[in-house]
Order: sequence, then structure tokens, then C-alpha cells
Amino acid sequence: MTDTWKAARMDAALVAPYWKVIAFTLLLPVAFVAINRSLLTGVSFAMCFVAMTTGYPFSVAEKSHMERLYGILPVRRRSLVAGRYLLVLGLGAAALTVSLALHPLVLWALGEPVAAADIGRAAAGGALLYTLYTVFQLPGYYRYGAIKGRVFLYIPVAGFLATLLVFPRVPGLAAELAGRAPAALAGLVLAAAVGLYALSVWVSVRIVTRKEL
Repeated sequence: MTDTWKAARMDAALVAPYWKVIAFTLLLPVAFVAINRSLLTGVSFAMCFVAMTTGYPFSVAEKSHMERLYGILPVRRRSLVAGRYLLVLGLGAAALTVSLALHPLVLWALGEPVAAADIGRAAAGGALLYTLYTVFQLPGYYRYGAIKGRVFLYIPVAGFLATLLVFPRVPGLAAELAGRAPAALAGLVLAAAVGLYALSVWVSVRIVTRKEL
């Protein structure tokens, strides 16, 4: 775990020049939620924006030719992969926290009622969407690199546009579950996230290992 944490800190240092851009992506959706007047859509938009920044460590490492450095570090590649996933999870958690803190305040200021069930549904939806975006993005970046694999940058955009079409047509099951059994909804999303990330990490480690061979 220590090596994983150190790898995450190293990746955070790599993207240090982009922290202002990342911070901007956390604040821009506030304007979107003010226009759209939907907490769920606003949080989804925020997670889409942040997911588009997950390629920054790959881009910096590729442009700086850091493969040699990774090769001589006394750290297993598995730890390096896990560290990058840890950084991505941290970005997602920060985006979700900021969104759930600011977006309801904006809606309340505009006179829009926001219930606890709305916040719970937005949190579950945002976490699930971010998971779905990143579990496909990261193996793609490991396989093709940030330049050749730039198509993976647009997975969140496609996903967000799809949610704009799907959310209004989804039955009220999620809303009812969030209102009556929020713990069940949270547990379902958490279980899905853990399973998907475990599979994604396994795939990424295999890709990195095969590249070494």
C-alpha cells in the first residue's frame, strides 16, 4: 500500500501544472446546474468533465518519455497501476464532494427545492457514471497511450449525452429506492464500483505486463 500511495503522489506531481484546469472543471458545472435546474444532471456533468482529465498523467508521462524511469524504479508495475487508479479515484471523490456541496446551494438560491433523496440519487448516479467512464478509459490509455488512445477521452462526453436522453425516461425506481432505501442504493453502487474497478485494474496490469514482455 505504501508503494501505491507513493505512485499516486508521483502521478499527482506529474499533473501539477494542470491543477488549475482541474479545479476549473470542478466549478464550471455550477453554471450548468443553474441553467438546467437539475441536481442529477449537474452532478453528471461534473463527473463527465473530471473524467476527461484522467488522461493527463498518461499524456505527461508519454511526452516526457518516462518509461525508462518506471523501468528502474524499485516498485512493481502493479503498484504503479494501482497508484494511478488511486489518483483517479481521488479526483472523482473530490469532484463528487464539491458538486454535492455547491450544486444544492445554487438550486436553493434559485428557489428550487432539493430533498435529501435528490442528493442521494445524485451522489449514486454521479459515482456510478464516473466509475463507468474511468474503468474503460484507463485500460484504453494503458493499451494505446494518451496520443493514440485519445478517443478514450470522449467516453465521458458520449456517456453524458446518453444520460441526457436516458434520465428523463427512466422510471421512478431509482428515486423510490433513494427515498425508501438509501442504504440499499448506496450499497448497490458501491458493490458495482468495487467489482468494476477490480476488473479494470486486473486488465490494466495484464496490459502493462504484456508490454514488458
